[in-house]
Amino acid sequence: MKQAERYRAVVERFSKEMPVAETELHYGNPYQLLVAVILSAQCTDKRVNMITPALFEAYPTPEALAAASLEDIYGFIKSVSYPNNKSKSLSGMARKLVEDFGGQVPDDIDALMSLPGVGRKTANVILSVVFDRPAMAVDTHVFRVAERIGLTTASRNPLDTEKKLTGNIPEEVIAKAHHWLILHGRYVCKARKPECGKCFLADICRYREREDAKAARALAKAKALGKPE
Repeated sequence: MKQAERYRAVVERFSKEMPVAETELHYGNPYQLLVAVILSAQCTDKRVNMITPALFEAYPTPEALAAASLEDIYGFIKSVSYPNNKSKSLSGMARKLVEDFGGQVPDDIDALMSLPGVGRKTANVILSVVFDRPAMAVDTHVFRVAERIGLTTASRNPLDTEKKLTGNIPEEVIAKAHHWLILHGRYVCKARKPECGKCFLADICRYREREDAKAARALAKAKALGKPE
């Protein structure tokens, strides 16, 4: 299957099978989503959603979070991964958001990336979810699933994957495609044991093609050696 055909088929099937695809992080405004995404780095959305209600109640605005001590912030987020570093990131992000952007989450990738704790992936999440921009945030799920399906080939890094995906997926569905790939990687195309048996992409998936070919070679070898199937 040619790459253009694979992209077209993947988009068509996701559009049919997953018409609604949204972030699983709970938030009420751009500031809250920014906080949640920073906390979600190398941590599950489920865990983040458990701690953010109390955090948002204590610090409902960037101004409130900027005025908080690192110790107080840590007390709310200590159950997430790397709480010390994330406490510093949240504090620094809030202060810069207040000082440089009037407490408003910017809609520019460079401005977003100037905030402590905000890298390209986080910035792209904000752009796509909050501002509905054709931005593709590449996390471990997106990187893995895109490669397995065959949308990318030997990508060197997340930016390489991002460029390939945004260059081939129709602009109007790029923001949703980000969630398609994340959710598919989270619940079906799992890292250690992909559940190909329940995948609606199995017949056009490059990983499945390789696994089937590997099984066929093993069977042929077994038959050649006279071993029972």
